[in-house]
Amino acid sequence: MSAISVVMGTYNDAATLPATLDSVLCQDFPDFEIIVVNDGSTDPRMEEILQEYTRQHSRIRLVAKPNEGLTRALIDGCAIVQGEYVARIDAGDVMLSGRLAAQAQVLDEHEECAFVSCWTEFCGPQWEPLWLTKGGPESAEPLAVLPDDPRQGLLGDIPHHGSVMFRRSAYERVCGYRPEFYFGQDWDLWYRLAETGSYQVVPHALYRARFFPTSISMMRKRFQDEVARCSLGAFVARRLGEEESVWLQRAQACRPDSFAQGKCNDTAGQEPGLYFIGEALRRRGDPRARPYLVKAMRQAPTSPRAYVRWLQSWFPAGAGQA
Repeated sequence: MSAISVVMGTYNDAATLPATLDSVLCQDFPDFEIIVVNDGSTDPRMEEILQEYTRQHSRIRLVAKPNEGLTRALIDGCAIVQGEYVARIDAGDVMLSGRLAAQAQVLDEHEECAFVSCWTEFCGPQWEPLWLTKGGPESAEPLAVLPDDPRQGLLGDIPHHGSVMFRRSAYERVCGYRPEFYFGQDWDLWYRLAETGSYQVVPHALYRARFFPTSISMMRKRFQDEVARCSLGAFVARRLGEEESVWLQRAQACRPDSFAQGKCNDTAGQEPGLYFIGEALRRRGDPRARPYLVKAMRQAPTSPRAYVRWLQSWFPAGAGQA
């Protein structure tokens, strides 16, 4: 089996980083390294945690740099990988048993396969189950996911950025992550990798991702939506033989103001994330929805949606849907 480099960026993730690292270190794959890029963390506990893990585990290679965001951290991390395959993981998430071996087997057995994902379990901040995303295509073999009409996007769906493993050779062929994409750097890369080879989803839950009220997708959704349009627009332009620079310029303009790694300590801005998590739990009939909805009500007292969902949470799931 080919060697694997697991790459992650981290910024002030002291509370969740140990679980993430432990989940990688517990993998039964024989030959892998972990590259952790400390993206200018200001929490002194981060240095203590990273130095302790580095001292105890020779597999871990640490890169320290000024804060520039996740994309730059991944560019720097992927620049020093030694493995033939690169596996992603996000700080705060965990990979489940057998993830590295299962994905490496796909790439070992299918030379035309450029990248591979797996089913992903999405959870709340305390690992409350929210839903399972299987992605696609559903196939026992890797498939080409380029559509005849590029405006369709890819024919495949990638469950989560951290769930993917890709060939280093394919990554280098497409020049890797692009700094124009401060947000949404993953889909820009998937589109370009798909132009070099096939894609497959391992039909097992091998990755567990967490939603936090402060995550990028919760607090900067408009940026995420705009960058998604830019990555698709650049893909369509390339496939039609047109210039993609206008889309890269639009992506470049999607920048945070006072963010680091897309995170924010402004509690007043967390209402969308609190509501989202609470509603996902409510739809599962999970009473743990209520504290999230109560916090959302307190942060947006003039908005009725959290109040309505909180009332509905006391009834069976699906009852009284608005």
